[in-house]
Order: sequence, then C-alpha cells, then structure tokens
Amino acid sequence: MIFDIILALAVISVALYGICITDNIIKSIVCFNIVQAAVILLFIILAGSTGDSIPIVQELIGDMVDPLPQALMITAIVISASITALSLMFSVKIFHYYGTLSWRELAAKDVKK
Repeated sequence: MIFDIILALAVISVALYGICITDNIIKSIVCFNIVQAAVILLFIILAGSTGDSIPIVQELIGDMVDPLPQALMITAIVISASITALSLMFSVKIFHYYGTLSWRELAAKDVKK
C-alpha cells in the first residue's frame, strides 16, 4: 500500500512539473488530466486501505469497504471528462482566434492589445 501511495504521489509530482514547464495549451490540458487521474487513484487507494471486501460481494456483510468514496470518484471522473472536453473546445477557439497554442505567444499578443 505504501508503494501505491508513493507511486500516485510521484505521478502527481511529474504531472505538476509538466504543467509548470510546458508552453503548449494541449500539453497543459493533458497534464491536468494526469493530475486528476492520479488524485482519483490516490483517493481510491486511501479509501480501500482497510483490506475489506468490495461492496458487491454480499457474503461478508460486516467486512465491506465503504462504497461512498468509490461513488464520489466515479462522479469526479465524469466531471473531469466534461472539464477536459470544455477546455479542449476553448483551446480550439483560441487557436482559431489567435493562430497559436503557445502560452508565451498568447501572453505577448494580449499585452499588445
């Protein structure tokens, strides 16, 4: 379990580093998606750390993992997909309007106006 937590935190760190150094909007969106997926993975790891059985198995009623965190993470996945679609649509609109997807070029064009 400790290895899983460390791995999820490492993925979050690498994705945050990618957000900080990238100059492309699409790459930033991909890095945000990786952060979201890793946070969801970390939450599921922490929620199921007791070693109990899954809530679908009805043989052991007393020793089940709480299904609420799993339901919340499914909701987070749906919201993440919606936000990704919206941000990709905005990036297409930005490209059509400004002709670039570079953060630096967009900041320079914004200063000129």
